[in-house]
Parts: sequence; structure tokens; C-alpha cells
Amino acid sequence: MTAVHVQLAGAVSEYENERDVFFDRMFESLRGTFDLYGIYLGIRLGFYRALDHYGALSPIELAVLTGTAERYAREWLEQQTVTDVVRVMDAQASPHQRRYWLPEGRAEVLVDEDSLSHLAPLVRMAAGALSPLESVVAAYRSGAGVEADGYGPDLAAGQAGLHRAAFLQQLGSEWLPALPDVHERLQSPRPAQVVDIGCGVGWSSIGIARQYPHVRVRGFDRDTVAVERARRNARDYGVADRVSFSVWDVRDPAPSGEADLVCAFQCLHDLVEPIQVLKAMRRLAAPRGAVWVADGRVDETFTGAGTHAEQLAYGWSLFHCLPANRSRADALETGAVLRPHALRRLALDAGFDRLEILPIENDFFRFYRLYA
Repeated sequence: MTAVHVQLAGAVSEYENERDVFFDRMFESLRGTFDLYGIYLGIRLGFYRALDHYGALSPIELAVLTGTAERYAREWLEQQTVTDVVRVMDAQASPHQRRYWLPEGRAEVLVDEDSLSHLAPLVRMAAGALSPLESVVAAYRSGAGVEADGYGPDLAAGQAGLHRAAFLQQLGSEWLPALPDVHERLQSPRPAQVVDIGCGVGWSSIGIARQYPHVRVRGFDRDTVAVERARRNARDYGVADRVSFSVWDVRDPAPSGEADLVCAFQCLHDLVEPIQVLKAMRRLAAPRGAVWVADGRVDETFTGAGTHAEQLAYGWSLFHCLPANRSRADALETGAVLRPHALRRLALDAGFDRLEILPIENDFFRFYRLYA
């Protein structure tokens, strides 16, 4: 064989390898898609909660407990078994008599809202982000956007529950101590004032109030439904006397006051007018008050070889964040991938002098302190 033939053979071999590796990846992604939506069914229909609460169940028992049809419950249990989510006690028993159970470690991920490992909200968010596919395709062709209402209740429910445990457990005990002067001020018997921008259903505001018993927190969000739910959550957690929630859109006059801490968690990249929101945060902070922002933990620069977190962020951006952002003609079109240098530019345009990246380890967030 000549050298030319050897080179050609090598090139073909490299091509075939790349093709086969990508084929396998596509096949695994397809399998994973059905896996994800099978889990979605289990979450929405209460199958996992029933298995967690009652233990091993037959298809008939699961159907009765959840108000579903036995044939569907049986198919779901078998699919969940072959994809290794639930386990079967006796695979050789008749289809109607087999009993299935959910391992405790998996129950924590799928059912336990208080666990930092709880991922059920992410599953609902994914289903919501992908629900208006025809509208997203049309938006890509026209350059328009997709209205937030077009994503339905799954996305909102997922967003509401996604960081609940982290806000209630880590916000005051781990994250805020990384700002020693702020942590000390919030611990003072003299009531400190906190403003939480983009508070959603209120878990971040409630988390701060629970950790610091003297603070008073005002949460603001433009979603009236989220604000009403935040008020209920504050009452349920016994902090409604120190935590209030109000509807505020950036087009409205900015809230007044001089806060010791003004914060915004995982919302800046979704905002139509992030610079105007940052300006409002700067005005709300007292002369010695702190402005604190958390947004997605993506790579600091685009390299073409993103981490898993960055791959996920681009997924949200493709199907939800950018299309929803572009539904407003005056949007800045940030998308979900808000890198530190881009946030720094927004902060400078809003009148801040500098931005500091805080040394807080977290899989989801990168934390910033902004100085005026």
C-alpha cells in the first residue's frame, strides 16, 4: 500500500470514528429525552410520592392511590424499571402482581423539596421550556420572540421550586457570611433593611429573614401571581411580620429607601432592561449599603468547549431565555449565558465603579458584589 493510500485509510478511519461517536451520543440523547419525560410523568402524576410514602406497590395499587388508569401506571412502572429509576421486587410475577419500589436516594432527588439534591423542579422547567416548540421555531425565522405566557405552568412551577432549599438553607448560613461586613450588619439588633429584586415566590427573602431575626426584607417582582404566592409562603414560614412583597416593574418609579443590602438572584439575565434594574438597585442602597448579584455560573470566556453548566445554560437560552427576552422590542437580549465581563459592562453602564467576584463555591451561581 502506498503512502497516499495509508493516509486516505487513516482519514476514513478518523471520519468513521467521529461519525460513530456522534451517532452514539445522539442515540443516548434520544434515550435520555424519553427518560426525562418519563420522570416528568412521575412527578406530575404523583407516582414518585406514592411510592415514597407507601413503599412497594403494584400497578393497580399505584393507579388507585394516584387516580390514574392501571394500564398507564403499569407501562410507566415497567419503563421506569428498564431505565433504572425504580426497582421491581419480582420481575417473574404476572404484570398485574409485580411490585415496584423507589430507592431512598432517588426519592430524595425526586420528592424531597427540602433536599439540596432535589431536581424535580429542573425537570418541570425543561418540559416548560420545550413546550412552545412551534412558536420557538417561528421566532427563529422571524426574529421575534415568544411571550412568557406561552411557556405554560411547568416553567413557572419549576422556577418557583428550583432553588428553594438552597435559599432556605445556604443563603444565610454560607453565602452571606462571605460578605463579612454585610453579615455583621444583618446580625445587629438594630434592624437592617434588605431589598430583594426579582424575588419570585419569595424563598430568597424568607431565607434571609429566617437566618437574621432582626432584618426587614422587601421583595419585588413584576409577576403578580408570584408575589401573591410569596406572601403566602412568608405567612407559612412565620416571617410575614418582617417580610413584605410588592409588584414592581422597571418601568414603574423605583422603590424608595436606603437599604443595607440590595440583592438579585438568578434573574438579571432574564430581565428586559437589566441596566435600569441595576440603576434602581444602586439608588436603593444606602451610602454604605451593599449590592449583591448572583447569576449563572458559566465560563468566563467562550472557548468552544463549555462545561456541563454552560451547556445547560445554552439549552435554557436557546429555548426560553433568549426567545422570551426578544418578546419585548426594547430588550437587551442578554440570553442565559451572562459572563462576568458582560455583567461588569452592565454594572459600569448602570453607574457602578467596579465589580468583585466573590469566592463562594456553588454549582449553579457565580456571586458578584457591585461598588458605586
